[in-house]
Amino acid sequence: MSAATTVRLLVICRDRPGIVSAVSGFLADRFANIVDAEQHSTGDRFFLRVEATLADDDPERLRADFAAVAAAFDMEWRLALPDADKPVAILVSRYEHCLVDLLWRFEQGELEGRAALVVSNHPDLASRAESLGIPFRHIPVTRATKPDAERELLDALREADAQLVVLARYMQILSGPFLSALGVPVLNIHHSFLPAFAGSGPYQQAIERGVKVIGATAHYVTEELDDGPIVEQDVARVTHRETVDDLLRIGRDVERVVLARAVRWHLEDRVLVDAGRTVVFH
Repeated sequence: MSAATTVRLLVICRDRPGIVSAVSGFLADRFANIVDAEQHSTGDRFFLRVEATLADDDPERLRADFAAVAAAFDMEWRLALPDADKPVAILVSRYEHCLVDLLWRFEQGELEGRAALVVSNHPDLASRAESLGIPFRHIPVTRATKPDAERELLDALREADAQLVVLARYMQILSGPFLSALGVPVLNIHHSFLPAFAGSGPYQQAIERGVKVIGATAHYVTEELDDGPIVEQDVARVTHRETVDDLLRIGRDVERVVLARAVRWHLEDRVLVDAGRTVVFH
């Protein structure tokens, strides 16, 4: 182990006195130095993210010892370690703007982890991944072949050891059984400001309603379409002068930024999910 190992401790529990004291005291007793700490209380629920460096302790021993503290406060918790090599899989169809943006950010070291695999239901974007040495898998999907395609996709993601799956404008709905079998978080970018204009064609819907802002939403994927916990959102102002093509162009800019933020915050263990709601420390 190196001279200083960084760990991230994330806690969710019922709010009550003594939580911060118990966590900080536990770390101090083990000569861990807290370098960042954020907390939030709703009055009923308490959320905490602590980043600390260990000088003389092992993360696995720390994890085992913390179980007693967690039990005393009935905590949902996890201990995570930063990982510059954490494998991330990106799923995409034909719209390339989010894929290209994420690949660039991984290449520049802006995002913790690495792009380990790109999968698409179309072959069009193979060169985008392969030019950077990232494996590309073309897995066609039709209504008739969807079960077989999902099995092939599951095998590909497991083979890549993907710890996060990002839907970068992947225009396919992932089934509940697939999500359960996958067992890792899936982040999606939806090209509207949810819960408005869920489903397909949000920009056409926006034109028809005469909206003055459009937006994008990054959320975790659940079996219910476009209803997973929201991680990040942003908007851009528009006027009656914009066409659908204008909204698509403006929306692409928003989508790129919103998805990149959500991916970064997830990989840095800044997102806590509680009963379908997120607390994001950033």
